Amino acid sequence: MNVTLRQLQVFLSVAETRNFSRTGDLIGLTQPAVSRSITELEAQLGLQLVNRTTREVELTDAGRSLATRLPRVLDDLDTTLLDVAGMATARRGRVRVASSPTLSANLMPECIALCHELHPGMELMLLDRVQNATLASVLSGEVDFGVVIDPEEREALTCETILSEPFLLACPSDHRLALKKTVNWSDLNGESLVLLDHASGSRRLIDDVLSKLGVQCTVAQEVGHSTTIFRMLEAGLGVAVIPQMALPPQGFAKDSGLTVRPLTPRMDRQVMLVQRRNRALSPLAQTAWQLVREQAAKLGDASPEPARKVSNTKTKKAAHQPK
Repeated sequence: MNVTLRQLQVFLSVAETRNFSRTGDLIGLTQPAVSRSITELEAQLGLQLVNRTTREVELTDAGRSLATRLPRVLDDLDTTLLDVAGMATARRGRVRVASSPTLSANLMPECIALCHELHPGMELMLLDRVQNATLASVLSGEVDFGVVIDPEEREALTCETILSEPFLLACPSDHRLALKKTVNWSDLNGESLVLLDHASGSRRLIDDVLSKLGVQCTVAQEVGHSTTIFRMLEAGLGVAVIPQMALPPQGFAKDSGLTVRPLTPRMDRQVMLVQRRNRALSPLAQTAWQLVREQAAKLGDASPEPARKVSNTKTKKAAHQPK
């Protein structure tokens, strides 16, 4: 059945005026166009809706039934269309975002606080999950988008890099490598490493760099959170390769017994916003996406000066692609 909204509107006007000419004057159609619209509607329904006489139009039983029900249907349709159109300027609602742990701890709190300040009607709901679970929640549609570390599989995703940050060496302050201003990756040969486990988005990248550069290490411990890494280092269990964002906001306390050194050549991990490919974000989710992007840019600008200089140098791009 191919009934148009225009046909229904014309019929409802005819039912009210009981005259084709007056209906045409009201809605801007000629009398023949009104008559043709009613005829086409009757053909689609397989029913006669009006009895035409030389002076007026009379509704059939079917016509009266339709005329009684139609106003409510059209009102509901108008309300629905207005509601949907209003989504373009919606300022209230919930946006669900999944994020991997270091990003949940060091990027998303500022984003949520900023959301409360700038968009009080928006509730930014964070799901703090390991990388694989974050990606799964994006692909299933459980969340609007995710904040992750450079995913290995991107075919089903739309990705946008919002931040690039280096891997660093964390070690006890009395370790031999702590005496160096910068540490070459090759200096890690023979060291015992404490690393994030394979549920982390960073682990694959770290393993790729070590393999690419031919660095031979022993993985002494694999843990799920950077805080655990630091406790392991304090206990003298080895050294660690960590992303810059995993550091405490104010750096290591003086009494922690730990220090951090840049690793050369610089190798970066890419922080990305991801959404399911071919799925448009709602305007509200798009606002949240933009907010996270802008906050990540501020975080990048606040990085130590040497890291910023390398990050902005195009000639270094190849050096920090550890694949």
